[in-house]
Amino acid sequence: MTTQDPPSGPTSLGRRIAMQSVAGAVAASAVVAAAARPASANAAYAEPANPALPPSTMVLERGRTALVVVDPQNDFLTEQGVAWSVVGESVREHNVVENIERLFKAAKASTLPVAISPHFYFPTDYGWKFEGTLEKVMHAIKMFDRAGPLDLKGFEGSGADFVARYKPYIYDGKTVIASPHKVYGPEQNDLGLQLRKQKVDQVILAGMSANLCVESHLRELLEQGFEVAVVRDATAAAKVPEGDGYLAALINFRMIANAVWTTDEAVRRVAAIA
Repeated sequence: MTTQDPPSGPTSLGRRIAMQSVAGAVAASAVVAAAARPASANAAYAEPANPALPPSTMVLERGRTALVVVDPQNDFLTEQGVAWSVVGESVREHNVVENIERLFKAAKASTLPVAISPHFYFPTDYGWKFEGTLEKVMHAIKMFDRAGPLDLKGFEGSGADFVARYKPYIYDGKTVIASPHKVYGPEQNDLGLQLRKQKVDQVILAGMSANLCVESHLRELLEQGFEVAVVRDATAAAKVPEGDGYLAALINFRMIANAVWTTDEAVRRVAAIA
C-alpha cells in the first residue's frame, strides 16, 4: 500500500477511527469467524407490523440474474481493517461476513454470474482538490490504498485486498472484478457494462457499506433499468455520533429497491431459480 500522505491532516472522525482500530480489533477477536447468528434483535431494524408499502413481486430468472458484491474488502470486514472500529458492531450484529459467503456459495452452486465492485485509491487520488465528508476520512486513514492501478506491491493481505475467505469465489476465473469505483456508486466503473454484456437485468446486491456504496449502487442500477434486490443482512454500516448508517439505509432500501431480502430468503430463491 502507498505510504504517501494525504494533503491535509485527518478529521476528528479520521483520528478517532485510527486510534480505535486496534482496540476494536482486540475486543472483536474471533467474533467474525463465529457460527451463523440469528437476525439482529434491534427493534429499530424490525419490519413494521402494519406496512404501508406494497410487497415485492420480484422473481429471479436464470439468464437474467447476477450477484453483485460491493467492497468485500479487509478494511470493512476484518478486525484489522481501518474502518472496523465504527462498522464492526454492525458487521457482527448482522453476521455480514458469513452471510456474504453464503451468497457467494449459492450463486456459484446455481452458476449465476457474480460481479465484484471494489473500492481502490491510488496515489494520484490524493491530488483531489475537494472531497466529501467521508472521502476526507477514507483518505486520512488510508482506506483501500493501493500502490497504483498497475501495481500490486503490498496488496496481498492489505486493507484494500479481498477478505481471504472470499478469494476462492472471486478468483475462480469466472467472477467479474469491475474497475474500481472512486466515491460511492458505480457511475465511474464498468459494472453496468459487464452486467449488460451478460444480458443481466436482475441484481442481487450485497456488500459494504449499507448507506454509502451499497445504497449508491442500488440507486444507479435502478436508474439504468436493473431490477435490484438488496440483501439486508449481508450489509452493514458505521455507527457514529452523527447516526446509524445501517438504519438510514434500511429505510431507503424499503422505499426504493425492487425487493429487500434476508440472506436465508435470497439463498432459497437462488437455489430455486428457474
